[in-house]
Amino acid sequence: MKLTRLIKQASLALASFSIISLSAMAADEKTNADNTALNQRDRSGETATSGDQSNSSADLKITQAIRQALMKDRELSTTAKNIKVITANGRVTLRGPVQSAQEKAKIDQIAKSAAGGVQIGNQLDVKGSK
Repeated sequence: MKLTRLIKQASLALASFSIISLSAMAADEKTNADNTALNQRDRSGETATSGDQSNSSADLKITQAIRQALMKDRELSTTAKNIKVITANGRVTLRGPVQSAQEKAKIDQIAKSAAGGVQIGNQLDVKGSK
């Protein structure tokens, strides 16, 4: 009796979760993303992409230090914590979307502090501004 009730409750919870997930997916599909300009920019070779990350131990240490500093900061959004940190030949490039200009400035400050005087190229994009 208790097992049957438990199975019914689990099934109901799973069905509810599925409906909520499908609703969220349907809402996302209504927004057509057009990344054409971003894709063209990335293919141009003028901006650093994740493929440009150096595998030298010095560059990897810089990237790791910045990434760890970003993860430690509890005030940053998840979006901000997922930016690209690309280090090549001792030069860091920060790329990706952030929530606000304040968050962009904070990430720049964190990166400069964690990198110890290395040159930082801040190419972060504030969501909603073009």
